[in-house]
Amino acid sequence: MPLVLAAGGEIPPFFILLTIVLVAVVVVSLVLSRFKQSLLVGYFLCGVLISNSGALEWVGVEQVGVIDALAEIGVVLLLFTLGIEFSLKEIKALRRPVFVGGTSQVGLCILAGLGGGLLLGLNMSQGLLLGFAFSLSSTAVSMKSFQEMGLPESPQARTALGMAIYQDLAAILFMVLIPALLSDEGGMGAVFVALAKGAVFTACIIVLSRHGFPQMLDAVARTRSRELFTITVIGLCAGVALVSGLLGLSPALGAFAAGIVVSESIYSHRVLSDILPFKDLFLTVFFVSVGLLIDINEMMEFWPSILIATVAIILVKGVIVALAAHWSGLRKGSWLVTSAALCSTGEFSIVLLNRASEFNALSLRWEQVLLASTALSMGLVPTLMKHSLGWADKIRRSSKQFCGQAHETLGIGGQVEGLNDHVVICGYGPVGQNLHRNLMEANVDVVVLETNPETVKRLHSQGVLCLFADAGDKESLELAHTERARGIAFTFPDEQAVLKGMHCAQELNKEIRVYARAKFVDQAERLKNAGVHFVLHDEEQSGLAMISAVMRCYSADIEPKWDL
Repeated sequence: MPLVLAAGGEIPPFFILLTIVLVAVVVVSLVLSRFKQSLLVGYFLCGVLISNSGALEWVGVEQVGVIDALAEIGVVLLLFTLGIEFSLKEIKALRRPVFVGGTSQVGLCILAGLGGGLLLGLNMSQGLLLGFAFSLSSTAVSMKSFQEMGLPESPQARTALGMAIYQDLAAILFMVLIPALLSDEGGMGAVFVALAKGAVFTACIIVLSRHGFPQMLDAVARTRSRELFTITVIGLCAGVALVSGLLGLSPALGAFAAGIVVSESIYSHRVLSDILPFKDLFLTVFFVSVGLLIDINEMMEFWPSILIATVAIILVKGVIVALAAHWSGLRKGSWLVTSAALCSTGEFSIVLLNRASEFNALSLRWEQVLLASTALSMGLVPTLMKHSLGWADKIRRSSKQFCGQAHETLGIGGQVEGLNDHVVICGYGPVGQNLHRNLMEANVDVVVLETNPETVKRLHSQGVLCLFADAGDKESLELAHTERARGIAFTFPDEQAVLKGMHCAQELNKEIRVYARAKFVDQAERLKNAGVHFVLHDEEQSGLAMISAVMRCYSADIEPKWDL
């Protein structure tokens, strides 16, 4: 009998499900962390256990629609964050990995998936679906793993990012073609209709990204309301996702497109600082939601197929990615790390499979096998990447070849990432402007953090490195690479903002020099006691200037004194 929690429907089933998921994730994470195991696999297993233990039925949440809703929300939010991190500018910086590595990797994977599907008795449309899903990797898992390993700007990571960008673009085309390939009315006519829908959607997004969304974000930014800004961005994501769904495309595709629109605006860093703290939550919900879709009885029956599929995905795709990475410029050994990062299928693969299930394209066995093998292969990526570093070193030592050429080929994508020993200027009023001017004359690199959109646009047009970001956000300071900066200057006399920003900066860089302003003497004392290295006291400086000016009226050459 369902728990009285369902209490006559007073507690929404979705809320009950979300609570169970979050509590279970905390417990499972603590256990896995103690044994230093991958949390991603644990999230997936957590979903499997919740779905098949009878817990949902016990608390009155046995509706399949509730589980599907959680899965849809998880993937929509995750793909929105991936879209924000997507950068069209990176395509130019990573031309070779994108066009050489990405094209070869996706093309070979589609052929391998199609060939494997035909050998297993699938028809051409099903084989193409298998090839599409097989060609896509998990950008979220691979990039997160590179960050945890301290290699976010390494040639291996840059190559993986280049191929992932191509995969993301290819996924948009796949999402458009899936209905045409799998529907009963499929054929060239249906393909053309699908491509037309995709073209209309893309055209609308391009127009709105230039004449609509920027103006709306400008108006919201001028209100200086952080809450309204965040709500607007989430509303933008939901709106574009809804339109994508109404056009017969996937809401997840719309969310990804909305993220891309935001990523190309001056507000991308502000949005990232607001969204990044929740990205891990979205990734967790996504993995758990995949586990919720798994039937343990079916999984136990098909476990040999799941094991074989998981191993095949990792080995076959690993070889293909290694070749593509080598063709992208990575030398012996380095390509192994990139191969480990992209050897799994990914979140877009699951989106494709869920979309295909609406057309009953695959049998229940195939759906369960592919979902489980995708989740398992994604969960194994962090472990494979850590081990690949040692294997790559052995290969380099044995071949006595190093990947110096890869550094020259790939370089650093974007000037912000290339900065080192710079100064972070928070606020661009008169003090910030003059500080910037003098630092530039001294050939000192600078990153400006500013919340006035008009100022950010003006600085961008002048070629100044400026982020539309809040200096009190740790994520904003990470985007400015404060961990590599020599100093940070808070040019506005806001004590609380300075203290918050200083603590965040010192968490990233304990050696950083902190400079600040204070209006009153008690504020200056508190800032000094808190650890600010230099405090400019506005009253004192103004008073000393006044004393000097008045004394000059009497030609008195006396050192001005200030005593409070």
